[in-house]
Amino acid sequence: MTFDSMWSAIEPIGRAADTGGYRRFAWTCQDAMLREWFAGEASARGLDLVTDRAGNQWAWWGDPDAGVAAGRAGVVIGSHLDSVPDGGAFDGPLGVVSALAVVDALRAKGFAPSRPIAVANFVDEEGARFGVACAGSRLITGNLDADKARGLRDADGVTMAEAMTAAGHAPEQVGPDEETLARIGTFVELHIEQGRALIDLGRPVGVGSFIWPHGRWRIDLDGEANHAGTTRLQDRRDPMLDLARTVLAARAAATALGCVATVGKVRVEPNGVNAIPAHVTAWLDARGPNEAGVRGVVEAVGSQGGSQPVEESWTPETVFDVPLAQRLSGLLHDAPMLATGAGHDCGVLATAGLSSAMLFVRNPSGISHSPAEFAERHDCHGGVEALTAVTEELAR
Repeated sequence: MTFDSMWSAIEPIGRAADTGGYRRFAWTCQDAMLREWFAGEASARGLDLVTDRAGNQWAWWGDPDAGVAAGRAGVVIGSHLDSVPDGGAFDGPLGVVSALAVVDALRAKGFAPSRPIAVANFVDEEGARFGVACAGSRLITGNLDADKARGLRDADGVTMAEAMTAAGHAPEQVGPDEETLARIGTFVELHIEQGRALIDLGRPVGVGSFIWPHGRWRIDLDGEANHAGTTRLQDRRDPMLDLARTVLAARAAATALGCVATVGKVRVEPNGVNAIPAHVTAWLDARGPNEAGVRGVVEAVGSQGGSQPVEESWTPETVFDVPLAQRLSGLLHDAPMLATGAGHDCGVLATAGLSSAMLFVRNPSGISHSPAEFAERHDCHGGVEALTAVTEELAR
């Protein structure tokens, strides 16, 4: 199956020898290798490759503008290729590789689409480098301000604009892209499940129903740099203690409000073993089944007396195209409908008013954003078969 050969080709790219996890961050050399691989796969299939204003890649089978003119905008399938720090192999790439395999499967059976079909590779979905998730889709939909995006900095102080320039993409082009959005009639994103629902249900594939509201907040905690060995405890202003209170407050509030909350990224200055920190910056990720609960978690964290959390991104509850989801569930033998706490480019497009749906492939580990993330090969093939059936139905 073409899925297997493509999977083998990208498997080594960005894989860390020490952890086995992946470090595929936006606008890096690893990202460039993956984008080049995607372009090569598009060329090998005779697909027309287009890069939009944000740097997202679109490989078109058929003329998308002719489709728009005829009132039959395209069917888009795909996902992203970047990762979180030391992430798993499947989150994102499974959807891109599967989408390319769908093109092969449809052509092998002689299918002639009446709507153009595109395979999409969204840039910077994870936000691992610049801190804003789904940056590529947020930019083209206007959900992320272009000037703000260009000014975002990574841990080394490099701005997104500088990183784009180094990678050969013009940052001045970044912004809402109505031409690209007009070409999308329907978007279906296949993704590994980030939980255990399908393994518990004994089903290989599910259909997304909605995404929990979620956001990211920056918390700045000031202290006073001093010597770790000579400064009396009562004389210290140690922001690490404020950090500890912040983490515990987030956990307690999330438990009480039926949400989840994580402080997963911390920057300490000067970050010396024998120095009391002068400053700590922490990032809070909070999600839940309703906005009130998530906002309640953030308020509880802010009530600790330190700096108020600064919102860096927010995604409201995202409901996918309900009739479309129900249609796909029926097409896939009453596949179960699943809600998710994870954000996706599909959700950003849905929020922008585009018809969008998700398919989830069973993850027996129940683990995501980790090298332990996994999908059985026969379930991956089953996901390709499901996405093929869905694409054929929507593009006929």
